[in-house]
Amino acid sequence: MRIYAIFVYLFLYIPIGIIALFSFNAGRHASQLQGLSTQWYGKALSNPFVMDALETSLIVAFVSAICASVFGTMAAVALQGIRGPIRVVFDLLIYVAVMIPGIVIGIATLIGLVTLFDQLNPLVASLWPTDAPPKFSMGYGSLIAAHTLFTMSLVIIIIRARLAGMDRALTEASSDLYATPLGTFRQVTLPLILPAILAGFLLSFTFSFDDFIIAFFVAGSETTLPIYVFSSIRRGVTPEINAIGTMVLAVSLVLLITAQLLLRNGKSRT
Repeated sequence: MRIYAIFVYLFLYIPIGIIALFSFNAGRHASQLQGLSTQWYGKALSNPFVMDALETSLIVAFVSAICASVFGTMAAVALQGIRGPIRVVFDLLIYVAVMIPGIVIGIATLIGLVTLFDQLNPLVASLWPTDAPPKFSMGYGSLIAAHTLFTMSLVIIIIRARLAGMDRALTEASSDLYATPLGTFRQVTLPLILPAILAGFLLSFTFSFDDFIIAFFVAGSETTLPIYVFSSIRRGVTPEINAIGTMVLAVSLVLLITAQLLLRNGKSRT
C-alpha cells in the first residue's frame, strides 16, 4: 500500500513539479530547458492583459469569499438548531452542491441568469424614467453570485463541523445568565467559530480564484486569470504560462495551509 501511495503521489505531483521547473526556463520554448532564469515571471507580471485578468480574479474572489463567509455562517448557525427530516433534506442539498460537477453548475447558472435577465430588463426599461435604462448582463455580478453560491456550501460544512464540536454547555450557561440570542452568538459562539469562518473565507477565496469552468459560462465580457490562461494555451504553452501557473499554485498552497492551520488552532482551543 505504501508503494501504491507513493506512485499515486508521484503521478499527481511530478507534472506540477515539471511546470514549476520549466517556469524558470531561460529559452523561449516551454518544453526545452535552456538554462535557468526568472525572466518569464517578470514578463508575466508586466503583461497588461495578465494584470487585468489578475485584478478581475482578485476582486471576484475577495467579494465572493466575503459573501460566502457571511451567508454560510448564518446558514450554518441556523441549521444547527434544526432537527428531524428537515435537517436531513438541507444536509443532502448542501453535500449535493459540493458533489455536482462544475460544468453542470456553470450551465445551470448560465440558464438561470439569462432567464432572469430576460424578465428583468424589459421590466426595468418600462419603469425607468429616461431613455437609457440600466441593463442586466453577464459580468462581475454574475461571477460573484455564481462563485458565492458554489463556495457557500464549503463554508457551511466547515462551520457546522466546528459547531458540532463546540461545548453546548457554554451557550446554555449564557442563556441561564439571561443573555439574548444575539448576545450569546456575539460573545460565545462567534469567538469559538471564528477560526472556522476565517478558514472558510480562505478556502472560498482559493476556489473562486482558481475556478475556470463556472467562470467560463458566466463571465460575459470579463476575463479572469484562469480564462486568460486557457485562451493563451490554445495558441501554445510558453514559459510565461508556466510562470503564471506556478505563482497561482504557490498562492493557493499558502492559503490552503493557512486555512488548515486555522482549523487546527481552533480545535486545540476547545
